[in-house]
Parts: sequence; C-alpha cells; structure tokens
Amino acid sequence: MARYANKPSTEVSIDIAASPEAVWDLVTDINLPARFSNEFQGADWIDTDQPALGAQFMGRNKRGETTEWDTTCTVTWFKPLRDFGYAVEDVESPAARWRYTLEPSGGGTRLTMWAEMGPGRSGVSWFIRQHPEQEEEIVAMRLEEWQANMEATLAGIKDLAEAAG
Repeated sequence: MARYANKPSTEVSIDIAASPEAVWDLVTDINLPARFSNEFQGADWIDTDQPALGAQFMGRNKRGETTEWDTTCTVTWFKPLRDFGYAVEDVESPAARWRYTLEPSGGGTRLTMWAEMGPGRSGVSWFIRQHPEQEEEIVAMRLEEWQANMEATLAGIKDLAEAAG
C-alpha cells in the first residue's frame, strides 16, 4: 500500500543525443519545466540568479482553474553535469523532493527525473487527512500526475537539446 508517510516516489528516464553539458544547461533552468508541465507555472530565484547548493527559488503551481500555490524550494543536490535537485518547503521534512541525474551514455546523455512525496505537509497530505480511507488512491493519482508531467518535461528537454546540436 502506497502511504504518504513512506515517501512514495516515481522516476522517468530518457536518452538524449546531446552532451551532458548541453543537457545540464536545460536541467538547471528552473523555468524550463513550465513549458511542458500542466501544473508547474514557473519560478524565480530568491537570493541569486543561478543554481548552487543551498540556493532557493519560489515555484508557482496551478491545478485546474481554481487551485494555485507557491512553494519555496532549496537546492539540495548540486553536482555540475551530474545532479541537480531540490527539496520543497522544509529541507528536513519536505513536502516533496525532485532530482535530475545525468549520466554520459554512448556519446549522449541518459537523463533521469525522480520525485518523492512527503513526508512533510503538503496539499496531498492535507487531502489525505480529509479522506484517510482514500489515501492509497490519492497517492497513486498524484504519482500518475507527476509522472505524466515528468515524461512531458524530459521529452521537451530532449527535443531542445537535440535541436541545439
């Protein structure tokens, strides 16, 4: 049973015919996923204008026509050309964690996008508290939504990186 407190996760990978350097520049553009996601609307760096370990940004999200929210995210993984990821809200007990991993692969790059739910408070945890008997279905539905947006984002990154040559 997928329980929020157990930090359920999902991941998607794609092979890209471009160097890790070209892919890295796209992955670390915090606004790029807004071009492909139906939920993420964009982000702004808070105290800097570039990614770095510990840097923070404010992300804007929207579901449907009526639900909008902002999140403060902190870069928690930052190894150039290899890992870029962040925690949403509380770093110690995040609402979610997101991560991109790049691996050289046959002249190109294998890009993996991973996301983990919880264990911190979020809209999902709030909804589960309102409907505890539906926790498994709520978690599964949210992971499916995330996966669809992750697949769209990686396909978009692939198209941009390969088009750039």
